[in-house]
Amino acid sequence: MQKLDNKAARALFMDRHALLEQPSGSAKGADLLNLIQRLGFVQLDSINTVARAHDMILFSRRASYRTNNLKRLYEADRALFEHWTHDAAVIPMEYYPHWHLRFQRDAKTMRARWSNSRRVTMEEQFGAVLRHVRDHGPVSSSDLGKGEKKGTPGGWWDWHPSKTALDYLWRSGALTVIGREGFQKRYDLTERVIEEHLCPGYQEFSSADTIDWLCNAALDRLGFASSGELAAFWDTVSPAEAKTWTDQALLRGELEEVSVSCADGRIRKGVARPGTNDVALSLPPAPRRIRILSPFDPMLRDRNRAERLFGFHYRIEVFVPGPKRIYGYYVFPMLEGDRLIGRMDMKAHRDESVLMVKAVWPERSVRWSQARTKRLESELDRVCRLAKLDRFDFAENWLKDPK
Repeated sequence: MQKLDNKAARALFMDRHALLEQPSGSAKGADLLNLIQRLGFVQLDSINTVARAHDMILFSRRASYRTNNLKRLYEADRALFEHWTHDAAVIPMEYYPHWHLRFQRDAKTMRARWSNSRRVTMEEQFGAVLRHVRDHGPVSSSDLGKGEKKGTPGGWWDWHPSKTALDYLWRSGALTVIGREGFQKRYDLTERVIEEHLCPGYQEFSSADTIDWLCNAALDRLGFASSGELAAFWDTVSPAEAKTWTDQALLRGELEEVSVSCADGRIRKGVARPGTNDVALSLPPAPRRIRILSPFDPMLRDRNRAERLFGFHYRIEVFVPGPKRIYGYYVFPMLEGDRLIGRMDMKAHRDESVLMVKAVWPERSVRWSQARTKRLESELDRVCRLAKLDRFDFAENWLKDPK
């Protein structure tokens, strides 16, 4: 069995998430696509207190990144497609053939919610929406359903039926999102967007082939994992399927068992490629600069894993009532070297073109210093350029005691 101490495990995990290197270099075109391929996908989110999550994710790894770079790669170059992993995300187009299984599974899951009578109603709605898109071109949900009432038969989440139909047809692969306007999705027929050689009927993978690809790809991006973590990465493979894949790969000698030391000294079992410990021990130290991460950063997406490796407990409080919040509505974790050193409550005041830092809470193990403040100020300068703000400022008594 391989053994990974905590420092080596953190280094390997950060390396696989492109955070062990300096955040420099090109962030356009093929270079940006290469970064997204390394990550696997980039989660999309509409909250824009400073910059949207997908922009913060890419900026934290390439400081030259600007928001139009992703838009061009996605909407003009068609190098990415949008679908679901654990949430809505942009995904490299070359992975599209392995999403056929996801289309099938999402369709089955969504249909299972409907009664027989409701299914007939929705089938009619699907046909009407597809005909409209075929005849009139790309649409958003606001283009359809005029006069329909929310919550009418066929809808879910209090949506009108046409919006329900759009979501189903996208999730099941008949429609493709071609971009967003004001963060509202626009849909077109898949046959008009996705190249034929990527579509069902041209390049087919069996379920077993896709499960094998998804599990391998997840492990490559995690470095080490339990079967449950492999299943959760893309959120397409079931835990049972990931367990079977892991067991078979161990028997073939393609994987080895690994014990990973957590930040609190506990041991976590999983699997890894042979030689993973040697790879981890050979990695360079992490950059000393402070980086402000999105709450939806891939390194933090699995909150439990981040807590085990870094001793950093983080929960987003967007949906927590104001009086019950511990830190704030949308608080950004801060990375320095290979440590998560605290969290920050900041907001862009666009009318004044200022980034206001309301509060910073260092972790209990972190002694805040003037040198850290200087490194933080350098990062805030860079964030201002991403968010198109003139300057940053600190609120009075911004440095808080650890909680």
